Amino acid sequence: MTSLRVSVTDRCNLRCEYCMPEAEYTWLPREDILDFDEITRLVRLFVRLGVRRVRLTGGEPLLRRDLPTLVRMLARIDGLDDLAMTTNGVLLAEHVEALRAAGLHRVTVSLDTLDRAKFTQLTRADELIRVRQGLAAAAETFPGFKIDTVLVRGINDEEVEPLLHEARALGAELRFIEYMDVGGATRWTYDQVIARDDILAILRQRGPVVALDGRGWAPAERFALANGQTFGIIASTTTPFCRTCDRSRVTADGLWYLCLYAPAGHDLRGALRAGVSDDELAARLRTTWEARADRSAEERASASDRRPLVPLNSLRRNPHLEMHTRGG
Repeated sequence: MTSLRVSVTDRCNLRCEYCMPEAEYTWLPREDILDFDEITRLVRLFVRLGVRRVRLTGGEPLLRRDLPTLVRMLARIDGLDDLAMTTNGVLLAEHVEALRAAGLHRVTVSLDTLDRAKFTQLTRADELIRVRQGLAAAAETFPGFKIDTVLVRGINDEEVEPLLHEARALGAELRFIEYMDVGGATRWTYDQVIARDDILAILRQRGPVVALDGRGWAPAERFALANGQTFGIIASTTTPFCRTCDRSRVTADGLWYLCLYAPAGHDLRGALRAGVSDDELAARLRTTWEARADRSAEERASASDRRPLVPLNSLRRNPHLEMHTRGG
């Protein structure tokens, strides 16, 4: 257990087709959202147990008021080697300097298309200009940052090379992510997935693609093009990596998920607010993790009839089943 994703909000300012396509959502009660002291206490305990990398997520994390304050609190934790954030980039330009000054080490920006009309269709918001401003700010403030692209057949599968060119111009490393079937509001189907092998086949039509060693515990396989540019592929859908997964995630209201596909999480908020001691809570975390046997992505990959993970009506009754609530 060396990697932890911490969601700071379930809200988002985009409505991407592959994540939050519905017009209305059931939001987490505000009184249940962890405050900064509670988040910091939890992260400190996770670091005590071996976590070395923490990533702030959402929803869209920059919608959380005073986020640099939380970054500053987390950056002071002894033993935390890497503090990162994933954002859709809409608000990044106006916050990037404050985040860097507060102690954020790295940033990843989501970018699925370079076409403004397609971006608006995909996200239901005409915000590509602000996202590109955020990308430019990230290039200046966090050199070598990462860009995440979810490929969906029939939407952006013709932009593999243009997106790589954009990443190269920004000095960023692009990571292609297979469309995942978490949640169900997306009406996911396997036919929409642009698989790892498909991506490599597209690029090999233009020249050699070399696999790089040293993946370790990281979710992305890394490759290099003939011009030296590197990129990654996260193939959770077709090539799961359950046996080397070292990460878990805490939702904005304090549920701890050992697996992105897990049907239920472990309530940490209740323990925090009931006055459980650090030692007792750390012991619970350790015992729970050591008993972990999740291999849900592998089980999904081997299913003969693969459909969305959760029916839409179930999602409306339980917002914790949604990707945007679990922190992606």
